[in-house]
Amino acid sequence: MIAIVDYGMGNLRSVEKGFQKVGVDAKVTSSPKDVENARAVVLPGVGAFRDCIRNLTELSLTEAIAKSIQKGKPYLGICLGLQVLFSESEEFGRCKGLDIFRGKVVRFQISEKVPHMGWNNVKIARRPPIFSAVPDDSFFYFVHSYYVVPDDKEIVSGTSDYGLTFTSMIWKDNVFATQFHPEKSQSLGLKVLSGFGEFVKKSS
Repeated sequence: MIAIVDYGMGNLRSVEKGFQKVGVDAKVTSSPKDVENARAVVLPGVGAFRDCIRNLTELSLTEAIAKSIQKGKPYLGICLGLQVLFSESEEFGRCKGLDIFRGKVVRFQISEKVPHMGWNNVKIARRPPIFSAVPDDSFFYFVHSYYVVPDDKEIVSGTSDYGLTFTSMIWKDNVFATQFHPEKSQSLGLKVLSGFGEFVKKSS
């Protein structure tokens, strides 16, 4: 079973339905025990970084997520689920993240409209296993005002352009995370979710 972490933010049912469409068993849960016992963890989210960290902490989920990643369980972060992996965010003042990866989350300082909302292409820098069925330069749905700046550029697996070139996907070992929303990205998004499901099977 894949645990889709419910901390009160994000399109949880859309993610769950996406996995169901591609035949992957996934369950929405806010229980740290479920997260610890799951074969893989998915952390979706839309909203403010600080609220996300606060909710995860209040539900005792931060430790469960970190331990799952450290044990080598597959992890898929979506939007906020990508951003909270990093050391800190500048959103509404400095706020500490999970610090799985060194780096920060910064606001777009560009002439284009913020938030960045709508379809944009992803250029693959390093092809992650979950992208095996997805062509380079494919379009996915985005909605965000902040983006991640990893200290280690080796974890960057995809980039997109919106006033500047930003990291739109990371991958290291068992950890995959996207700034875009696979669950809102139609057939190609389903291929990403299916690819993650296949990775989980192979990892078991």
